[in-house]
Amino acid sequence: MRGYTYRPEPGVKVARARGVEIPMSPKKTYEVLNAIRGLPLDAARQILEETVAMERAVPFRRYNQETAHHRGTGPGRFPVKVAKNLLQILRNAEENAEYDSLDTDRLYVKVAASSRGRIRQASMPRAQGRATRWNEQTTSVEIVLAEAKEAA
Repeated sequence: MRGYTYRPEPGVKVARARGVEIPMSPKKTYEVLNAIRGLPLDAARQILEETVAMERAVPFRRYNQETAHHRGTGPGRFPVKVAKNLLQILRNAEENAEYDSLDTDRLYVKVAASSRGRIRQASMPRAQGRATRWNEQTTSVEIVLAEAKEAA
């Protein structure tokens, strides 16, 4: 993901924020972004905060094989690391909206997109002078906030 993928229409003011190559799971990020996409800013923030506190499970619709069911959610998990990082990006987008003088009470998550980042090589020291290598995945995230239209 190079730059922003979303191009706003001329004359429409939006607030954007993104995180590049954050060390978190792309699959879990996909599911959390699906849970907050299209929601008002306060509701999205509340879902992420409750996920960090492990009070609300995020529903997993796609990557849910052998995933436990939770009351009111269905198959879901508590991706705390992902929720913390997305909460920070959401705060950044909200601060950008305030700077651009958008009405923060009417904001909603218009775009929530992610893509796989670079795969880093990592290793862990083991006994007898050996080491175990593994691939560490990264994810790039983009969040765009827009003002909701007035209800007539």
